[in-house]
Amino acid sequence: MKIDPPAFLADPAVVRVLDALPEARIVGGAVRDALAGRKVADIDLATPRLPDDVAAALTKAGIRSVPTGLRHGTLTAVVEGRGFEITTLRRDVATDGRRATVAFATDWREDAARRDFTINAMSMTRDGTVFDYFGGIEDLRAGVLRFVGDPATRIAEDYLRIPRFCRFFARYGAGAPDSAALAAIRGGIAGLAGLSVERVWSELSGLLSVPDPGAAVVLMADLGILSALLPEGAAPEGLLQLIAAGAPVDPVLRLAALLTGDAAAVAVRLKLSVADRDRLVALRLPLTVGPADDDAALRRALADTEPAVLIGRAWLAAEPALRARLAAMPRPVFRMVGRDVVALGVPAGPRVGALLRDLRAWWMERGCVDGKPECMAELRRRLAP
Repeated sequence: MKIDPPAFLADPAVVRVLDALPEARIVGGAVRDALAGRKVADIDLATPRLPDDVAAALTKAGIRSVPTGLRHGTLTAVVEGRGFEITTLRRDVATDGRRATVAFATDWREDAARRDFTINAMSMTRDGTVFDYFGGIEDLRAGVLRFVGDPATRIAEDYLRIPRFCRFFARYGAGAPDSAALAAIRGGIAGLAGLSVERVWSELSGLLSVPDPGAAVVLMADLGILSALLPEGAAPEGLLQLIAAGAPVDPVLRLAALLTGDAAAVAVRLKLSVADRDRLVALRLPLTVGPADDDAALRRALADTEPAVLIGRAWLAAEPALRARLAAMPRPVFRMVGRDVVALGVPAGPRVGALLRDLRAWWMERGCVDGKPECMAELRRRLAP
């Protein structure tokens, strides 16, 4: 099939790489998204050349290369600060459900046959000619997500393809999912236990970054994928409510809505970053204010908790009026610090901290409206003989 060459093929950086490797083709997501009329993000290439030959050709063209995955035939060409992964054509020699031993190949169809889904198995030359060996174009148009070849074989090669199927179904699927894929997924659920938690969170966060992952998450629950990946407890209902309310696309907020079990345990097991872990745990705490509370109560809550966390809790609690009030209210800040107390003659030491804590409690009780002059006046009153 021949299409008008996508705009990215005229990108000077891409042109430089293709000039150095004229036999190379664009592969994977860039081809899929160009055909779907979507924004193309990463641009990956494949070539029948061996990695050493690829590196030599790039060097000759004045392009720096980085050996990012030579064991699997991948290096990255760096042009104007941008990276383009280039992989030698491959065939699988052995797989264990998590990783593959590969041999280099020269056959484009053989390389495409080892990929996961038909919509990801296409390649494109620089003139816009698309090579589609397994019906990926038709599947993309119909919103059908199919494995390349036998679904059970593809899954047994890498069990991460189960959550990956759900992520791609959320983004590209339309209508009922492929029945052969579902049967193979049901038979492969046990293999999810062997996946690294980093890869699991990468797929989950990718799924939760899709504009509307609701149908895919319901499918995951029905198939037993959700309980396998989040054994601490998870259910779609909270997420569906969050999506229906128009909440922002936020993987951590959506994970908080999905969970029914111990958020801290999930965060530790999945090795979330410290920032994501703390936020997930904070979001799962109950709201301490409600829509009937006055502004002083809301200011006190905002003084003690990050506004984004409070607003997130309001999203999770389905409290739109409260959420709007919190979003419109500036966060009050207690301006007093230790040197302010010392400046009034209090020696540095434990008493400074005690005075600040008491003064902040006074400030909170009064509704967090007093500025530094008022706080200084109250401090002087407390220190007066």
